[in-house]
Amino acid sequence: MIEPFGNQYVVARRVYSANDFGEEHKKKERRHKTPLDHLKQCCSCSTKKAKRIALSLFPIASWLPAYQIKEWLLSDIVSGISTGLVAVLQGLAFALLVNVPPSYGLYAAFFPVIIYFFLGTSRHISVGPFPVLSMMVGAVVVRVTSKPVQGGNNTSISNDLDSSSDEQKVMVAAMVTILSGIIQLLLGVLQIGFVVIYLSESLISGFTTAAAIHVLVSQLKFILQLTVPAHTDPFSIFKVLESVFTQIQKTNIADLVTALIILVVVSAVKEVNQRFKAKLPVPIPIELIMTVIAAGVSYGFDFKTRFNVAVVGKMNSGFQPPIQPDPKIFQDTIGDSFGIAIVGFAVAFSVARVYSLKYDYPINGNQELIALGLGNIFGGSFRGFASSTALSRSGVQESTGGKTQIAGILSAVIVLIVIVAIGFLLEPLQKSVLAALALGNLKGMLMQFAEIGRLWRKDKYDCLIWIMTFIFAIVLGLGLGLAASVAFQLLTIVFRTQFPKCSTLANVGRSNIYKNRKDYSDMYEPEGIKIFRCPSPIYFANIGFFRQKLFDAVGFSPLRILRKRKKALKKIRKMQKKGLIQVTPKGCICTVDNFKDSDEELDNHEIEELDQPINTTDLPFQIDWNADLPLNIVVPKISLHSLILDFSAVSFLDVSSMRGLKKIFQEFIRIEVDVYIVGTDDDFIEKLTRCEFFDDEVKDSIFFLTIHDAVLHILMKKDYITSKVSTSQEKEAKTDFIVNTNGGLRNRECQVPLETKF
Repeated sequence: MIEPFGNQYVVARRVYSANDFGEEHKKKERRHKTPLDHLKQCCSCSTKKAKRIALSLFPIASWLPAYQIKEWLLSDIVSGISTGLVAVLQGLAFALLVNVPPSYGLYAAFFPVIIYFFLGTSRHISVGPFPVLSMMVGAVVVRVTSKPVQGGNNTSISNDLDSSSDEQKVMVAAMVTILSGIIQLLLGVLQIGFVVIYLSESLISGFTTAAAIHVLVSQLKFILQLTVPAHTDPFSIFKVLESVFTQIQKTNIADLVTALIILVVVSAVKEVNQRFKAKLPVPIPIELIMTVIAAGVSYGFDFKTRFNVAVVGKMNSGFQPPIQPDPKIFQDTIGDSFGIAIVGFAVAFSVARVYSLKYDYPINGNQELIALGLGNIFGGSFRGFASSTALSRSGVQESTGGKTQIAGILSAVIVLIVIVAIGFLLEPLQKSVLAALALGNLKGMLMQFAEIGRLWRKDKYDCLIWIMTFIFAIVLGLGLGLAASVAFQLLTIVFRTQFPKCSTLANVGRSNIYKNRKDYSDMYEPEGIKIFRCPSPIYFANIGFFRQKLFDAVGFSPLRILRKRKKALKKIRKMQKKGLIQVTPKGCICTVDNFKDSDEELDNHEIEELDQPINTTDLPFQIDWNADLPLNIVVPKISLHSLILDFSAVSFLDVSSMRGLKKIFQEFIRIEVDVYIVGTDDDFIEKLTRCEFFDDEVKDSIFFLTIHDAVLHILMKKDYITSKVSTSQEKEAKTDFIVNTNGGLRNRECQVPLETKF
């Protein structure tokens, strides 16, 4: 019964143990589905299910019929044109990161968009080249083309990177893209898109920031027009920097000046776009403007001949036939492809989730994997490279009014026009301009350094993950760095559960609320009761830590106390056998004048015997271990009689921890300390029952619903025992028995303490 009184309430109910509650409130019989049931449901077929599957595989069928032409079409056209122009320039720029001719970046900006239009679930992201993925693919291209590889089509890749043909580099980039697409497709079909949850926001932020540094360093050779050997092994970024600075005197001043001008102007105008985005109808297309100006100036003043600058060169017109797969490259790059697949999906899904929350529509992670995977398979087949979504390009599509993927398909039309018709106009464009445009898109990622301070204030572990991910990706490279970062992140989770912040609780304000006794001043801790809380799962890695923290909280080791008592009991038995302890009608008398006992070394069998329960039923008296014992017998005294374990935050136990936990319980029970567990759910208790956790010592009656239930039960139990002892003492007062209040041994029949004679 609950009675409210203003902002207070009074609850009147009985004290519940788990068993009492189960008897009074019967649980419903529920049948849990087995793996076979799930398989049957998965394989079943119906019209409704077929329609649902069709709509999930082709999301366009759900949103296109509801398309609002009058309200949305104009916005999508403006957004599609703006996004398409940005996609063209980013495709050309990011191709430099892949170490392939710039024209191949247009294929990467075209095919994935077409596939995503039909299969994607996000209405706002712009699919295509992403600098981090391009950098990762480029690292694989450099590694594979710098060693001899025999492909399934009998092609040979040269040892000398400088003499490697562009076709060979394109081949490797395409194979990596196809393989990463296959991996994404399989993950989506198998419905295991949840794998992305192992990449936390802190990890993604630190990784993309490190990737931005890699992009920055890799573009220095185009900005300065230096011949820099490619490196893919750990510490490669430092080797590239060393090579750049040792050749700094060979810098092409024309390329450097052009790149700096482009970078400054683009950065300044982008800042204007950001600051006045509410007032501007569309962002100023500064990248397009500067590209047109740079290409015109380079062509008009013949920069290639006069200043020996590196230009884009011949742009392939139209499309090339699909590429023939090379199984050997698949075999050599499967590990890199898996990392590319995961990072590409993680970035795209993160951006898609932001827009889905903003505009309130659902997205499907598994369907996103299928869309991105097929996009990469088609893109790679036609000589493109891995795609995801660039944050800046998606921002343009959304900020210019894009409502649906109609804007995406229109952006693909712009890219198509460049591929088949006007690509030749970009041939005189300097590569340093593309490098500057690539660097201009890094501001958002480089600004993520501010995350360090924010994470440090909020969560030290997340901050450490960010920093270590950044260091791993910088030092080890993007592929190994990602693997090391995921491993480190999982290690922090293990560390947090392996060393949980256990605490001792006490009552706050004499209510039913129990908090850490170190945090509040008005605390009440019932005498002889210790309440211990563990805030994490208990498993094989932390059971030892749990044991030590528990013993620190109670102030003693129960096993040590038990062994001391067993040794003391052994001496008492010797004294009793020698007649030094005599039971009389008036009590127990002990004479110890001539008793000598020496500590003998114990063998393994005797040590094991010390750990067994204490049995004094063969003695004619009882032993009070917290009272004074005969002359030379000293046993540590403990005031604890009840231990309550708050397991409300313990989500699971494994078999190893069950054994350790049961041993701990037995040690306390054997020294007459009752153990209670509170806050567990029924599944927890059922698992212990299945694993035969309970026996004659550790009973299933130790579970209570709340801490307060357990405390009240203990207090009522002690009140009952106290009243029983008081009644016994009243009877004893009428006899002539000897009473010694300091005695540790009592006549079993008359409950009178032992008197010791010296």
